[in-house]
Amino acid sequence: MKVKEIRDMTTEELQMSLYDLKKELFNLRFQHATNQLDNPMQIGDVKKTIARTLTVLREREIKGTD
Repeated sequence: MKVKEIRDMTTEELQMSLYDLKKELFNLRFQHATNQLDNPMQIGDVKKTIARTLTVLREREIKGTD
């Protein structure tokens, strides 16, 4: 997901997206541990998207807006 797409989401949508991304990361790690993951680069992509989402949430928290 691009930063522009993340910034366009509401705070509730970001929190739901963050929950889904963390579940996806868990599943990817599990698949990687059992040698069922086709593309290990997906793990890095999901981690970066989580970091972007957390950054936008923190910016909004500091700014004080929803």
